Order: sequence, then structure tokens, then C-alpha cells
Amino acid sequence: MYRFAKAAANISSRAAQQVRHGSSAQQTFHAKYGMGVLVSGTVFCTAVWGYVLTQTGISWNLSPIGKVMPKEWRQAEE
Repeated sequence: MYRFAKAAANISSRAAQQVRHGSSAQQTFHAKYGMGVLVSGTVFCTAVWGYVLTQTGISWNLSPIGKVMPKEWRQAEE
């Protein structure tokens, strides 16, 4: 098991090195756009959930206490 773990760690570190050195994308993407992407994603998520919670008319049924009533017992017909 130790050999497998060591080999897996070695392969993953090689893959990370290849991706890091072989990438042609700019390294400053997160510095340029990171906060904007985070804020826009947060605004979008909040807007969608706000719409779902207020406008769709979903009955959430948060607590069954007082809402679930047992049926009346029926006597067996003779």
C-alpha cells in the first residue's frame, strides 16, 4: 500500500508541474477577475434564491406539528 501511495503522490506532483509550466494562460487571472467573479456569483445566487423563496409559491412544510391529523377510526362492517 505504501508503494501505491508513493507512486500516486509522485504522479500527481508531476502532473501539477506540467500544468503549471505548460500553461499558456495568464497567471494573473485571479488577481484581475477573482473578486468580480465572486461578487457576481454571490449576487446571482442570492437573487435566484430570493425569487424561489418569495415568488414561486412553494409550500415548504417546515413543521408537521398541528398539521398532520390522524384519520377517524373506522369500525369493521359486520
